[in-house]
Amino acid sequence: MEINKYLADNLAYLAETGDPVGRWLAEENPDPAIVHERLHRNASGIVDWRMDDGVGLFEKLPPPFFYRDWRPKEQLEGAGTIIVGVGIGYGLNHVLTGTPDSHKVLVAEPRPEMLLACLGQTDYRPYLRHGKLRFVPPRAADIELAIQNFDVSFLFSRVWLRNDLACQQIGPEYPRLGALVKAKMESLSVELTTLRHKQEVMVGNELRNYSRAMDEGSLARMAGMAKGLTAVLLGAGPSLAEFAPVLREHRDKGFYAAALQTLPALERLGIKPDLCLAIDFNDNMMQSLDNLRDLSFAADIPFVYSTKMDPAVVARYPGPRIPLWTQGGIGTYVLKDQELVLDAGGNVSVTLERLLGWAGAERFVFVGCDLSWQGERTHVDGHHNAVWVHTYNPRDDVKLKNLHGQTIYTHMGFLAAKRDIEKDINASSAGFFNLYGGGVVIDGAVNVGPTDLASGDLFASRGAAKDVFLEALARAASPRSRPIFSPKAEAWATSLKNASRRLEKLMRKADKHQREIKDLLSQIQFFTRHDPLYMPYLYNEIMDLAGLVQTKKRYGVKELTAFKAIRGRILEKTREIDACLAPSGSWAA
Repeated sequence: MEINKYLADNLAYLAETGDPVGRWLAEENPDPAIVHERLHRNASGIVDWRMDDGVGLFEKLPPPFFYRDWRPKEQLEGAGTIIVGVGIGYGLNHVLTGTPDSHKVLVAEPRPEMLLACLGQTDYRPYLRHGKLRFVPPRAADIELAIQNFDVSFLFSRVWLRNDLACQQIGPEYPRLGALVKAKMESLSVELTTLRHKQEVMVGNELRNYSRAMDEGSLARMAGMAKGLTAVLLGAGPSLAEFAPVLREHRDKGFYAAALQTLPALERLGIKPDLCLAIDFNDNMMQSLDNLRDLSFAADIPFVYSTKMDPAVVARYPGPRIPLWTQGGIGTYVLKDQELVLDAGGNVSVTLERLLGWAGAERFVFVGCDLSWQGERTHVDGHHNAVWVHTYNPRDDVKLKNLHGQTIYTHMGFLAAKRDIEKDINASSAGFFNLYGGGVVIDGAVNVGPTDLASGDLFASRGAAKDVFLEALARAASPRSRPIFSPKAEAWATSLKNASRRLEKLMRKADKHQREIKDLLSQIQFFTRHDPLYMPYLYNEIMDLAGLVQTKKRYGVKELTAFKAIRGRILEKTREIDACLAPSGSWAA
């Protein structure tokens, strides 16, 4: 390594390409003098970094001690390494020079002066230009976005996390950043697994619900209609039954909203909500209707349903229905300028809060939103999960103390919902209150008890806001204008047939045409992503093609067979999309 020989060239490249880490360095504006002062050759003759105590990073142990195991033993195509703490580049260079070209490397360095030191020792421009290397600013949002580029590696290859132990001598920011990166990696892994298994079901449900949704209304008509409204959100936590008397007493004052799953519990407690909502695509949602003692209980309760729900559950609901388009499906790209397309979160209480907040509600009162439990019962009686006897499992559950000092239990899904609600509270001008029943604390919401509700004023909306909203909700449940889409399955079939013939021809002399085969598969994958209407339902096929492009070292008969299977699924799905979106169920001549 030569001290600072390449700093100017690397910085110039980052600036020219508009790289976010280049902008971050410009914002941080580290003093280059610090880098010149700290870099030196130690007693062993290697370039080193002098820490605050005067000791070099590698003075006691040489670089090979820290980085000798960083190169993966498995030389997998399409794999990746994420490095936290770059030091002056010894570990990074060891990985870059000892992995295939398809191996992607992402580097997160919390100290700008350390990143300058690293950029000064090695010319990284060839690796940056090739896409093998990327530096990322040490901010949660930037890291999350950068890690998403490893989706193919997570699904079809492998990703290694390397925490630089040498850098951890410098300060606690390194293990903190390492914990953040690990959490983001775990989150993406779960998200990709979820998408892989559920995207097809969810978007398939959207397509099969499409005609119904066009006939059953539009929530876009509800914008601003909740102005002055107080929304009482009824969760299915164990404390709901405790507060049932005060809820019944002030039923005429409050606008009560609940999840479909909570309806059977509310029926038993003698409380009828003004609105119910469901987002879960699983077929076990039918249990919520089965658990009603009398299905007609819901006959006059407006039902806002995610278009990703099982069509059979939606069809069985006895009351007025209004569709809700949520992010991640066909509405994300195709209907975003015509409909509300909501970030629903992963919890129905979050969805209710976001929907009513978007509509203009000015106050929220959480009831039964415990997001936790005590003992063995996780939900109020009547909820389909209330029949379970739950035993604390330290692998899945989290043990906490509530405001009364009592032990309570929760899990990561509940804690994610808590964070989502708290994030919304911070960004909202509405008032938030939590009728506290001994569960987790929702930061930003004022905890209140039954005595605070004696007058019922906390439940009351401003003026005629409740009536205005209910009337608008009734108007929203009427057919909307149906977008016209041109059928494209036949055009897709022709294009893919031609590409398949070309691929088969190249495969006859595969050894000679490896580059052309890879390029053609890449073009086909790009083609399958070009139409935002078709792309969500083709997620698995698009990812399977990406796996062929990015993780295969050689192409032959096996890969051709895999491609033909993918092509068959694509054609089947495009025909299904055309049929579901056709006017009146069939395309006009």
